[in-house]
Amino acid sequence: MIREINESEFKEAVDVITKSFMTVADEFGFTRENAPRFVAFATDEGRLLFMKYEQHRPMYGFFDDDRMVGYYNLCVNGKECELGSLSVIPEYRHKKIGQTLLQDACDRARSLGCDVMKLSIVEENQVLRKWYENNGFNHTGTQKFDFFPFTCGYMEKALAE
Repeated sequence: MIREINESEFKEAVDVITKSFMTVADEFGFTRENAPRFVAFATDEGRLLFMKYEQHRPMYGFFDDDRMVGYYNLCVNGKECELGSLSVIPEYRHKKIGQTLLQDACDRARSLGCDVMKLSIVEENQVLRKWYENNGFNHTGTQKFDFFPFTCGYMEKALAE
C-alpha cells in the first residue's frame, strides 16, 4: 500500500532512504567524507521537515503491513514535477515495488496538473539509468558539481494520459 506519510513516520522514512541509497554509496565508493551531500549521508528528520514545510514536498511511503519499505517525494513547480529520493530497501528490491512507486508518483503528478516528471541520478549508475529509460524516461543532460565525486544525470518523462 502507498500512502502519504506524516511527521511521526519521518524517522522510518530516513531509515528507508539511508539504507536504499547506501547501496549506491557502497557500489561507487561514496563516503561521508567525499560526498557529504549525497542522499545517503544528507538525509535526516530535519531535512524531511524542511522539505515538507519549506519546499512543500509531499512524501509517500510503500508499506508492507505496517513497515515502510519504499519512499519518494514530489516537488511541483508549475507544469513540471520533480521526483525525489525514490527508494526501496535492499531486501524488498526486485519485487516491482520501485516500479509501483514510480507509477504512483507519475499518476499523482499528473493529477496535480503536471505535464513532465523530472529526476536526477548518479550518472555513473548505468543500471539505474537503464531502469528509468525502460520506464519511459529520456536522458536530458549531465552536470558535474565540485561537492560530488560523481556526475549528476538528468532525466524526464512526459506525463500525457
